[in-house]
Amino acid sequence: MDKNQLKQQMIKWRHHLHQHPESAFEETHTADFVAEQLTQMGLEVHRNIGKTGLVALLKCGDGTDVIGLRADMDCIQLTEKTGLPYASQTLNRMHACGHDGHTSVMLGTARLLAERTDFNGTVCFVFQPAEEPGWGAKAMIDDGVIERFNIKEIYGMHNMPGIRKGQIATRVGGIMGSEDNFVIRIKGFGSHASRPHMGKDPLVIAAEIILCLQTIVSRNIDPSIPIVISCTEIHTDGIRNAIPTHVEIKGDTRSYDPQAQKLIETRMRSICEHICAMNDAECEFEYTHEFAPTVNWAECVDVAIEAANNTVGAQNVDSNVQAMMTSEDFGAFLQKIPGCFVFIGNGDEEDGVGHIPLHNALYNFNDDILLTGAEFFSEIIRLKLPK
Repeated sequence: MDKNQLKQQMIKWRHHLHQHPESAFEETHTADFVAEQLTQMGLEVHRNIGKTGLVALLKCGDGTDVIGLRADMDCIQLTEKTGLPYASQTLNRMHACGHDGHTSVMLGTARLLAERTDFNGTVCFVFQPAEEPGWGAKAMIDDGVIERFNIKEIYGMHNMPGIRKGQIATRVGGIMGSEDNFVIRIKGFGSHASRPHMGKDPLVIAAEIILCLQTIVSRNIDPSIPIVISCTEIHTDGIRNAIPTHVEIKGDTRSYDPQAQKLIETRMRSICEHICAMNDAECEFEYTHEFAPTVNWAECVDVAIEAANNTVGAQNVDSNVQAMMTSEDFGAFLQKIPGCFVFIGNGDEEDGVGHIPLHNALYNFNDDILLTGAEFFSEIIRLKLPK
């Protein structure tokens, strides 16, 4: 199959997946479709790893090393408004993050490698469910995907609107942030709005807490270490003329450094509990770790950069891209084994296409970067498993 034929096949795959999006751990049709394509290519397919995840093995020669390549398969819960001829056929389900493209890139990579056989060893294609809520990588790891298939290193990719079409970008160390979620529950004592002295106003206490949490960023963390603390929801049981008894604050925090994560949690808990105690109110504080930071291994970044240079030319490679505070559960793999995560440009304003942000109802994956992604992953395998 020549490159143009492969590109057209990849577009056909992606448009099918785009029409039939499935959310976290719903990806049964997607997994069936992917498994069918891989089986037709002659790969060894293993199903139901991490619930709806699957793994496919492609072996060549007598090499014993195993390199993992990962693609995510799930969509988000959003109703599409693109009007495309291949738009989602399911209400409140849309591939608005481009995982249809990532899956198609990986299918294209499998086709390229199966035809070229220019490597010596085993490629382990990891098709992961439930990336969006941060559950899928952990589910596959808990099912023993690394040990069962003896994966030594792993590489992943995400399209990125705002980066020039086809440019490949990565960096050593933290490239995407952790995501920790918190819930703060304050119990005061309700009263009539005209008689505030008879109650314990939890809204005033909540306001103190929200403002004070920002001192963690400005006064407790080294300014060279990026962190974000965002309060995003506030709920009460009050009404227009009644001061509430209960207030609940929700939000999340982002960072790259596990020590910073620990400090954030400790200081947040202390601030919430002490401000409530100072105001004679009760406090409950919950803090959960949803996404690990995505921290690239230096030796694997070197491989990715070389593969990118060979694929798109050095002028289209950014080896020290600005890190982002968005989260990716690929970071869970990188806590276990070496690997590297890269961005591939979906397009910017100058390209005139592909620049609509992720998680927007008008977003669409740029078909022009499908083949580029497949060639990049294939080059990683050629470098890591030389014949």
